[in-house]
Amino acid sequence: MMDAPTTTTEERGLPAADGKEPRIPGEPSADAVLVRRTLAEIAPVADRVTSYFYALLFIRHPELREMFPAAMDTQRDRLLKALLTAAEHMDDAPVLTAYLENLGRGHRKYGTQATHYPAVGEALIGALVRYAEKSWDEQTEAAWVRTYTTISQIMIDAAAENERTAPAWWQAEVVSHDLRTPDIAVVTLRPDRPYPFLAGQYTTLETPWWPRIWRHYSFAAAPRPDGLLSLHVKAVPAGWVSNALVHRARPGDLLRLGPPAGSMTVDHSTDTGLLCMGGGTGIAPIKALVEDVAEHGDRRPVDVFYGARSGHDLYDIDTMLRLQKTFPWLSVHAVTEEQGRLPEAVCRYGPWNERDAYLSGPLDMVRRGVDALRGAGVPSDRIRHDFLAELAPATAG
Repeated sequence: MMDAPTTTTEERGLPAADGKEPRIPGEPSADAVLVRRTLAEIAPVADRVTSYFYALLFIRHPELREMFPAAMDTQRDRLLKALLTAAEHMDDAPVLTAYLENLGRGHRKYGTQATHYPAVGEALIGALVRYAEKSWDEQTEAAWVRTYTTISQIMIDAAAENERTAPAWWQAEVVSHDLRTPDIAVVTLRPDRPYPFLAGQYTTLETPWWPRIWRHYSFAAAPRPDGLLSLHVKAVPAGWVSNALVHRARPGDLLRLGPPAGSMTVDHSTDTGLLCMGGGTGIAPIKALVEDVAEHGDRRPVDVFYGARSGHDLYDIDTMLRLQKTFPWLSVHAVTEEQGRLPEAVCRYGPWNERDAYLSGPLDMVRRGVDALRGAGVPSDRIRHDFLAELAPATAG
């Protein structure tokens, strides 16, 4: 993981109050106010905005259509969601910059070039003009142009820098496939070249059966000397990639991996204790974090709460309990639905306000977990997860 930059808004070139004057620290910039007013207006018709955005993009630039999957229904809103999330966080320079740099590096695997960004910007502005009728005026358009220019430049710069040291994607061979339950598999991969990542991060993955459809999977182990990568995959209804990985992939199959990303990494310059919450296959990056702490020789307390519907669904509990026996600083708590929801179960223990919290699992669990931990006194800046875009609507304002 690349540590979040500590530069100020002005140093990164993010818009100040009106694009010219420095703003008061802690106060939203004038551009942010205008941008968020637009976002609030289009929120009820987000689906229409998304459809119109892609219609404009593909009509004006049909050559870009081949960069997207044949079926757009499962991920058609991802590009627009990323842009809108960036706009929502435009006054939080460290979070925004780290998020955009990850996007810029990750978009290389799609074949994205710097010359594509103006086309996307034109389609974005066109969609906003159409659906933000009440809030749109010259000032608002200028604010959006400045905002998108900043967003795209950070992504372009990150991609250019990354291109000097890393490929756009890696080819990885399936070397083992362990079906733990009828719908969960542990898949081990051997990349064709060194794949640098940190425990707690995730990759994007494309299978040969569904070209141009990429899905996110967290690494289930800290970096290993042999360079092998481990993923936990659950087949979900209508999940093309997950079902292919669980039910179709076999040793010898070749997959593609995008660059590593994610901010759920451990700061080894401190001895702060960890509170880890993993639901279902969300236990994968939590296991990697435990291994990472152990490898660094830390003796900080680590509490892991592993949640699932039933005991049968705790498919990796034996591994976690073995780790608990090995490391006296580790405590593992299994939580099933009989004991209540995972976030509420976590809050019955504690206090946790002195811990760094890590959440991984289904979106609803992470959202409830964030709210529960905040309510239990854990500062927001000590709660780490990788659902920035998905949680933005719930945390906006």
